Amino acid sequence: MPGLAASSSIFERIDLDESIFEMCLLEWEIPLDKESLSDYALRMTKNIKHQNPVLIGVSFGGILVQEMARHINARKVIIISSVRSNLEFPRRMKIGKSTKAYKLIPMQILLNVEKLAKFSFGEKINKRIQLYEKFLSVRDLRYLQWAVESVILWDRNEIDEKVIHIHGDKDDVFPIKYINSCIVVKGGTHIMILNKYKWLNENLPSIILEE
Repeated sequence: MPGLAASSSIFERIDLDESIFEMCLLEWEIPLDKESLSDYALRMTKNIKHQNPVLIGVSFGGILVQEMARHINARKVIIISSVRSNLEFPRRMKIGKSTKAYKLIPMQILLNVEKLAKFSFGEKINKRIQLYEKFLSVRDLRYLQWAVESVILWDRNEIDEKVIHIHGDKDDVFPIKYINSCIVVKGGTHIMILNKYKWLNENLPSIILEE
């Protein structure tokens, strides 16, 4: 499951042995009116055709697959660049929840990547915007508002130790100093699914198969 608003094309560099693994890519769907994260997760499980799958999610997708695992039997849950409970949220997200500041995020600007590019400064920011333009597939205002609120208000406050967490030590969205325990990827940022794919291709198979 890809990250917030992203398409499954973020996994295009993940190359697993097809004689051992079958990769099934999930895409975000537009939430129903007032649909809870739990109900959305249940609806998303209808897209899974295999028994006891290994669920892998990136960022918000990592939160979603943990909710999906409440509704189906999953052999293993692996999250990348994500969190296992709201206790691992950075301080700004906790403040955003208590002050409801997340409601002030200008979603319309986020929907228009081209306009965002006009107001950006610096090569690093422009490169990130180019990535957003390529991989951001869900440009629906209702989805974005629902997704941001679902993250901020996620009510899981206990870590499931069975969930395997892979995290970069340079993640700027979920800084590693707030993470309880994880498999650390040196130099990995929040988008390491794209630029640390070699590490993932080398290590994911054993992580998936490990009993």
